[in-house]
Amino acid sequence: MTEEQPVPPAGHAPGHAPGTDPDGARIRRRSRVFLTAGIALGCVLAIGGTAAGLAYWHLDHRIKGVDINSALGTDRPTTGPTASASSSSSSLAPVATGAMNILVLGSDSRSGSANQKLGGGNSTGARSDTAMVVHINNAHTRATVVSIPRDTLVYRPSCPTSSGGTTAAAYGAMFNSAYSVGGPVCAVKTAEKLTGVRMDHYIEIDFSGFAKLIDSLGGVTVTTTKDINDDKSHLNLKAGTHHLGGTQALAFARTRHGVGDGSDLGRIQLQQQLIKAMLKQVMSINLFTSPTKLYEVADAVTGSLTTDTGLDSLSELMSLGQNLRKIGTKHLTAVTMPVVTAPSDPNRVVASEPSATKVWTALRNDTALPKGVVN
Repeated sequence: MTEEQPVPPAGHAPGHAPGTDPDGARIRRRSRVFLTAGIALGCVLAIGGTAAGLAYWHLDHRIKGVDINSALGTDRPTTGPTASASSSSSSLAPVATGAMNILVLGSDSRSGSANQKLGGGNSTGARSDTAMVVHINNAHTRATVVSIPRDTLVYRPSCPTSSGGTTAAAYGAMFNSAYSVGGPVCAVKTAEKLTGVRMDHYIEIDFSGFAKLIDSLGGVTVTTTKDINDDKSHLNLKAGTHHLGGTQALAFARTRHGVGDGSDLGRIQLQQQLIKAMLKQVMSINLFTSPTKLYEVADAVTGSLTTDTGLDSLSELMSLGQNLRKIGTKHLTAVTMPVVTAPSDPNRVVASEPSATKVWTALRNDTALPKGVVN
């Protein structure tokens, strides 16, 4: 479906003082021409302004917001020494100030034909296929991305549900089960229990939204050191450098049987490479200085986004993006939470201590990561 493109807001044509030329008829004709042109210009600008307003409304109302603050109340970690403090309302602190931590999930939602076609499975249920804690430093000049393997066994706390009930607490549950049983609220609460880090914001994107995002950016360039042949994710790449479109990039982010030992850890390394490739592409197309391109990207992803109520409007997302423009690929560090094989299951992992705690402490205090954890 083709959307209307945003145009500049309505303005006012400058007025004209009455003419003083002695040839009154000529001045009156000229005045009528200027008046007619002014009215026409005003109508064009007014229509354009309405179109821009409708376009903004269209994008703004496609973002799904979840009031995580109200759902979790005070049962959460405190903010760090430089983090933006939350207000007492349902909205979180302004996105433009202070250090912040954002829980970013990639959901394998089964809803909609687009998601099912891209590998979302049947029509019921969803899991957090990818989980990352993104830490933005106080100056908004650096970012640290810490991936949490979805197969990590964790304590999943009891979480409130939208119906007014609660989910059952569980020990030794897979991290991605939190989203399955309690949605974004339980995903945030479980992440906070695991890390001791307050999640200031939450962003979730589904399969189709991710693929559309990559396509709207013009694709991304990645490099593989080995051939990837994964029939389950439908990805087949020879070793080397490749420019991927949306569907291939999604497969690249999801593949694990064709890389490493087939575990989630190998896939995470590909995902982190993909994040840097996306950031590089954003910089190369000067996204925030091109209104047309920015609209195209926003149109591609807003219908696939779920956020907390502090980011559930186009203006808030734009504010976040504008304030993170200084962060390039050289200013982004990507790591995986230190883990070891779970004693109870060779196919699962648990946090490796004390290394994992040191990583989360660095995020809480907005300090450098400990040596030896960077991928």
